[in-house]
Amino acid sequence: MNGNYIIEAIGYAGSALVLISMLMTSVVRLRAINTVGSLIFTGYALAIQSYPTAAMNFSLALINIYNLAKLLKNKREYSIVALQPADSFVTYFLNLYKTDIEKFFPAFVTPEKCDCVYLVCRGTEAAGILLGAKTGDSIDVKIDYATPVYRDCSVGKYLYSYLASQKFSELSAENVSENHKDYLEKMGFVQEGGHFVKKL
Repeated sequence: MNGNYIIEAIGYAGSALVLISMLMTSVVRLRAINTVGSLIFTGYALAIQSYPTAAMNFSLALINIYNLAKLLKNKREYSIVALQPADSFVTYFLNLYKTDIEKFFPAFVTPEKCDCVYLVCRGTEAAGILLGAKTGDSIDVKIDYATPVYRDCSVGKYLYSYLASQKFSELSAENVSENHKDYLEKMGFVQEGGHFVKKL
């Protein structure tokens, strides 16, 4: 009986991972988690001798692995477009992703207090945006946002490298939401007092 419970638990775990993968906004995370879930469910299907189910899930895992390899092999090429806060595309972009932006930057209202905008593009597609206020060679970041498809830190890495090449030496962020803290820490920001700082 205990063995049956363990097998059932493995099946539920595999199913849960497959379902969780569908909630991922990053395609890489989606495929990685889905692969693990499919492999676990393959093991469960073999244990209960459901060979068609095992074959299907194993095939899904192979498809995911193939597509993951393609995603990781193809290096994303980005470019930067410097805009003004009053530009119509800035307003369009902020309105387009308004609901998602508010999850990470609930204190942000309008770009009026910003004097620099950097749009990160991949080809003709907008992948992310930074709005801030310049003080000497530092930028007080108001928004540092990547669209869901590009939320794998690659946009931020490219952007920060570009800003360093433009002779900026520091980025700072105040009133950081809980949803945004993990990203800042991954990108090398350190907390100093009530704000986060990154040296470029």
